Amino acid sequence: MIETEKLGKRYEDQEIISDVTFRVEKGEIFGLIGPSGAGKSTLLRILDLLEEESEGSLTLMGEPVSHSPLERLKLRLRMAMLLQKPVVFNTTVEGNIGLGLKFRKVARAEIARKVKEALTEIDLTGYEARKAITLSGGEAQRVALARAMVTEPEILYLDEPTANLDPPSTEKIEQLVVQMNREHGTTVILSTHDLLQGQRMASRIGVIMRGKLLQTGTTRGIFHRPDNTQIARFVGMENIIEGEVMATDRGEVTIAAGDVQIHALSSYPVGTKATALFRGEDVTIDLSPRSSTSARNLLHGIVQELVPVGPFEHVIMDCGVPITALITIRSVEDLELQPGKEVWVSLKATAIHVLPRDRS
Repeated sequence: MIETEKLGKRYEDQEIISDVTFRVEKGEIFGLIGPSGAGKSTLLRILDLLEEESEGSLTLMGEPVSHSPLERLKLRLRMAMLLQKPVVFNTTVEGNIGLGLKFRKVARAEIARKVKEALTEIDLTGYEARKAITLSGGEAQRVALARAMVTEPEILYLDEPTANLDPPSTEKIEQLVVQMNREHGTTVILSTHDLLQGQRMASRIGVIMRGKLLQTGTTRGIFHRPDNTQIARFVGMENIIEGEVMATDRGEVTIAAGDVQIHALSSYPVGTKATALFRGEDVTIDLSPRSSTSARNLLHGIVQELVPVGPFEHVIMDCGVPITALITIRSVEDLELQPGKEVWVSLKATAIHVLPRDRS
């Protein structure tokens, strides 16, 4: 449905995105994640043909995109976009939802039928005559999504669609988008800096930073096997430990990080300057060394700090190297963890991702 080749965009001397190459299949939900100012919105505007690229090529729905305004308009009518801030017009909810159909010269009776169905889907039945500008942010965004849904777009672009919404409104928008994708096979491109939203909705993710698409892959691959430490930090990988490979044994390496040895699965040779990366949820904390554990890494540590993270807590420990675990508040209470407490940390070799230092 979408294919780009070395896509770039410049405004005078400022390069916004460059060398962006990726492909999205029909019916896929593809997530674009990255920090604010990374170029996500600019890329979406180019894909939605609101702006022209400065370099590279773009193919949409099997058709190379030309510079002809008429040809671009034909393609735009097969797509829709939902913006971060809800866009509603100073008319009724019914009039807002049916606007795209009216532009497409759909019969009045058909517009009325589709609008009625859409109101049911977005849980706003009875709001037909309400002025759209009087709605709450969540309600307005549902109306904006319904306006896109009724046109049955082949591609739906979402640019930070829930950034300003409360959790219940966010959940409803996500449900509607996933439902649209499953029932109609709509291809969805989601731009977000909400990493959990990207994990919940997307089957594949692309990481864009400073205008460059650094990595694409499954959510598991991006969040557990990032290509470099820049991506690792962005996706919340709490443990990034630098060292050197000091031994290898049948696909397992021993990495020396100061006086600490870390065992991981890797094929890098002895002498490689390496970085070991792992997530806090893969770290297990006990009050004594477990003889039954299959984990290759067992370290003694001292709790330094406890940091709440919603229903979880980050437990920051000194184990010869700093190690952070992510565990439930209940586990913190059961273990009676507090700064100064001695603990034992275990971690499987399979949970550790190893990168050579030149990719860090």
